Amino acid sequence: MGRGKIEIKRIENATNRQVTYSKRRTGIMKKARELTVLCDAQVAIIMFSSTGKYHEFCSPSTDIKGIFDRYQQATGTSLWVEQYENMQRTLSHLKDINRNLRTEIRQRMGEDLDGLEFEELRGLEQNVDAALKEVSHRKYHVISTQTETFKKKVKHSEEACRNLQQELGMREEAAFGFVDNTGGGAWVDGGGAAADMYAFRVVPSQPNLHGMAYGGSHDLRLG
Repeated sequence: MGRGKIEIKRIENATNRQVTYSKRRTGIMKKARELTVLCDAQVAIIMFSSTGKYHEFCSPSTDIKGIFDRYQQATGTSLWVEQYENMQRTLSHLKDINRNLRTEIRQRMGEDLDGLEFEELRGLEQNVDAALKEVSHRKYHVISTQTETFKKKVKHSEEACRNLQQELGMREEAAFGFVDNTGGGAWVDGGGAAADMYAFRVVPSQPNLHGMAYGGSHDLRLG
């Protein structure tokens, strides 16, 4: 049995439509390749799916541009004239915009004002005043931001300075300390006041105080 004919109309189901496109595209590409080999023909095929995907085939002996050039020669038409004219119109429009912008810039700098009427000069003055206000507003905003940043930096520096001063003060106060003289009996005198004797512990930077002690009778004795 042969395969039954199907009705040629748009496939409504999107999945079935995409599957059919993929299968038939592969078949067309295969036929084009066979035609190129068997008949030494120059074939070019360009396809766009309903989802916008691009596929092409071109004979190995040529390229797409060569095929287009031969098509134009054979039919006597030009594929690029309309596109070239559109590009020329776009270029001319952009040149007009650029010329107008340059003129506006010169006028805002006080140049090329001779050809302007009173209303045009008044509008230009208003535009310049508005621009000046925007620049001034931005300038003061930048100044305010920088001032706040510098204030924070100064505050952090002052806090760091105070912390360093506190650390230095604590180190100076800890230079002297009391040590309980409970061992060795090195400070025993005739009155037996060894239990009441304490020695100063002195940092090496105070050599003149080494060996001094403070007793319970408020006498300073040399060790």
